[in-house]
Parts: sequence; C-alpha cells; structure tokens
Amino acid sequence: MKQFIKLFALSFCLIWNSHVVLAQDRGESEIRRLENIERESVLKGDSLALFDKIWSPNMVVNTPTNVVGTIEETKAQFRSGNLNYLSFERNIEKITFNGSVAVVMGGEIIKPQGKQMNAGKVVTRRFTNVWKYSNNSWSIIARQATIIKVE
Repeated sequence: MKQFIKLFALSFCLIWNSHVVLAQDRGESEIRRLENIERESVLKGDSLALFDKIWSPNMVVNTPTNVVGTIEETKAQFRSGNLNYLSFERNIEKITFNGSVAVVMGGEIIKPQGKQMNAGKVVTRRFTNVWKYSNNSWSIIARQATIIKVE
C-alpha cells in the first residue's frame, strides 16, 4: 500500500509539472509571436496594430532617450516619424511569467532613419517589455529600452 501511495504521488507530481511546463511553453510561444508582431508593426509603421491591439492604453515607456513617457507621448512620437527604422531586429533572451504578467528581456539592433536620433547609424540597445493578459488578450503595459552602443 505504501508503494502504491508513493507511486501515485510521484505520478501526480510528474503530471502536474508537465501540465505547468506545457502551459508555460504555450504562453511563451504566444508572447514570442506577439513580440514579433509588435516589432514588425513598428518597422512597417502600422499604427492600427500597435495602438488598438498591442500597446495598452495605459502603457508607460522608459525611452532610449532616458525619458519616461506615456502611451500618448509614444503615439505622438510614432505619428511624427520619430520611431522610423530601416531595420529592427529583436533577440529575446528570457521570458518570465508571473500570473497574468509576462516579462520579456533581451537585445535589439535598429537602424533609425529619417529625422530620428542616430539616423543612418546602427544602434544596439537592451530592452524589457512587460505584457499583461486581460480581457482575453495580451498587451504591453510597460517598456524600457537603453542604448548601449551606436556605430
């Protein structure tokens, strides 16, 4: 009987852990997909996707220019052409979940163009995006980006 209880407990733990891992894998896949959509939307200048679907109306941003801004200020920068890139690569190094919040960290390499700061140069920066799941969808509620190199 003791052997049966031990086997049952072990089986339960294995099943529970695999369920948690599968849920995290699905969540991570979804966040990676959304991160790519966000990156592509910025690169293409797709304000409809960003404003209505990806960026939360309450998003705050610690910008690469070391200014803390609101979503409205970010939208104004976007509309004025100050978020205009020739290329935009994102390397996700870590995604961590805490309930309905996902934290994404990694590096980005951008090539600004037009009237944007560092236009024509290659800019390397570190980033953190904070996603929240609410009303059956994920949206970015906070973003931080720090320039670490300009070439």
